[in-house]
Amino acid sequence: MQLRRLDTAAGPAVAARHGDGWVPLPAALALYEAQGQPALPDLAAASRDVVAFLGCGAAVREQAATVLEYVAATGADVGQSADPALLLPFVPRSFRDFMLYERHVIDAGRGMVRRFMPRQWEALSAYEAAHGEPHPDLRPRPLWYERPIYYVGNHLSFIPDGATVPWPAYTRALDYELELGVVIARPIRDAAPDDAAQAIGGFVVVNDFSARDVQYPEMTSGFGPVKAKNFATGLGAVVVTADEILPHVEDLRVEVRVNGAVWGEGRTAGARYSLGEMVAYASLGEQLHPGELLATGTIPGCSGLETGQWLSPGDEVELRIERVGALRNVIGAPPAASGR
Repeated sequence: MQLRRLDTAAGPAVAARHGDGWVPLPAALALYEAQGQPALPDLAAASRDVVAFLGCGAAVREQAATVLEYVAATGADVGQSADPALLLPFVPRSFRDFMLYERHVIDAGRGMVRRFMPRQWEALSAYEAAHGEPHPDLRPRPLWYERPIYYVGNHLSFIPDGATVPWPAYTRALDYELELGVVIARPIRDAAPDDAAQAIGGFVVVNDFSARDVQYPEMTSGFGPVKAKNFATGLGAVVVTADEILPHVEDLRVEVRVNGAVWGEGRTAGARYSLGEMVAYASLGEQLHPGELLATGTIPGCSGLETGQWLSPGDEVELRIERVGALRNVIGAPPAASGR
């Protein structure tokens, strides 16, 4: 089931995709019950908050589907919208961004050297041409092969689908990163991978915008990334329930378009760790709560650092993940005076 948040006169509402539009569940449920149908208190309790709905499970999804079909059969107008206002589907309680793909690490490292270290690039490219394999310095550090590492981002800097991305004054190398977002819907702690996977309530498109000329110095300092990442992260307006995505999650087609042209494409296959292992590691020694957001890290081929294509002010960036949805943002202009 595809879900998003609407602002209505009665307050926030969960809207579910039905046909060509979005139907607010509180209004649909009110009509359903007013026509003498049985009360559905569990659906009512979850109908105003996307994360609460995700945590309710199959029974409430089936109730919602029944209500949507009933309203459609009556032909009643309960405030359906074909093009609702662009809002975050929820405000994440935290944000952990993982790095699950070795190929992205290698290709992004190669792109970092090519763009910012021209002298080292000559030696690196000569080594790779001679040996027919990535330079050893491009591979992830040993810890990456032992556990699914991540950084903690700014969960208060998410911007919705359609919003303009603020260009920070301190960067001249703004980049996009297409990632699959995972919404936690049930509390867990010290979970095994199978149990951790059961805590996933839904999926959403994430764009981890990055200031690449700031990222390398921060990460080699021993800390970071900080300013390289935390200024803005795009979050799709639609959350798709986990039951629709989990059976296919290891081979979803993805695509990046900038101003309509394809800049990157690939598939979600090839991750070093499963989503269950990813969530389980996040829960190690920590309580995870409903509404926390995790992301896979960049899917290979879906950042400008890998492909050598760089964003400019005014560009429209569109990310697509099969079955999950799309996320579009426009790149803003940098401030007149820049510097660090």
